[in-house]
Amino acid sequence: MSIAQAPRRAIGRPPDTQRVDAFRRFFAGEGFVAALIVVYVLVVSQFADGMLTPRNLLNVLSNLWPLAIIVIGQAFVLILGGIDLAQTAVANITNTFGALLLAQSLSPALFGDTVFWGSLVGESGGVLRDGGVAPAVVIMLVLGLGLGALNGVAVARLHMPPFMVTLGAMLLLGAVAVWMTRSENVASLPEAYLAIGNQGLGGPFTYAMLIAVVVGLASHYLLARTPFGAWLYAAGTNRQTSIVSGVPHDRTVVIAYALSGLLATVGGILYSTRLQAGRPTLADDMLLDIIGAAVIGGLSLFGGKGTILGAFLGAVFFVVLANSLNLLNLPFTVVFIVKGLVIVAAALLDVARARLTGADR
Repeated sequence: MSIAQAPRRAIGRPPDTQRVDAFRRFFAGEGFVAALIVVYVLVVSQFADGMLTPRNLLNVLSNLWPLAIIVIGQAFVLILGGIDLAQTAVANITNTFGALLLAQSLSPALFGDTVFWGSLVGESGGVLRDGGVAPAVVIMLVLGLGLGALNGVAVARLHMPPFMVTLGAMLLLGAVAVWMTRSENVASLPEAYLAIGNQGLGGPFTYAMLIAVVVGLASHYLLARTPFGAWLYAAGTNRQTSIVSGVPHDRTVVIAYALSGLLATVGGILYSTRLQAGRPTLADDMLLDIIGAAVIGGLSLFGGKGTILGAFLGAVFFVVLANSLNLLNLPFTVVFIVKGLVIVAAALLDVARARLTGADR
């Protein structure tokens, strides 16, 4: 038998090597996350009564859409090799400011001493209370985009560490959100605004779901089909090499953080409308869920890796986790212990994936 007639497997890679490569791809990709979700649901649903009922599944979906949008925003920054700890504070300040503008009435006893009383707000409500839902939403989105861009400028132009920049912004913006209303929630919002998070086409097809799908598809296109996506992965893989190769690094950083702030605002709006109030502490407890979901979904803390589908699946896992812990009626201390262990496991998973993909190189 000539070499040309030899079986292809004999001159290719050994079967064992092919299986190892397949395992590495599965472990580092979205398939592993999807399998993890399925296994977790099948196991825990045996102990959590009502976990697979239609009512509970609808509840899971309603919690999924805003978290998924925020995690997608975090994905842009993580792929870049940065981190955005300020997302929760951006969501807090934008949803609270928008609620003030849209409020139908405000109590002088609660809000009379606040900073905007007598200018943007009064006893009869906010300045956009009469049919101003669209302008208020635009103002919130622009505010979130601008705050995110400022973080990006500090990182790109001032060469400040992303962790310190966004940690400082988280503390500052969170404090401003509380200061605006003296920690009071802003209720009496117009029905047209509340409909964004509570109505839809029927069943699971809510407006929140449609917004999340549009955000996911647009973000996937941006990463996979545009020069910006290529710049993002290049900058996250090796900053200096990307600059030498012609990547506009500073512009890429600013855009990534701006998108993170924008999508944090969108998620905050959906949470706010679902809870029917503007809350200055709305997202205070969500930061670890956001980072954990992103890392579980395959987005590396080392940068240069990750997909929008992975970010979405990571959000699914964390929403299912929180829902199951709630159904099990566990003490809050146990819930925090479990979430802490999952965060640590996500960090170990990130390290393992980095080593496996590094071996592939």
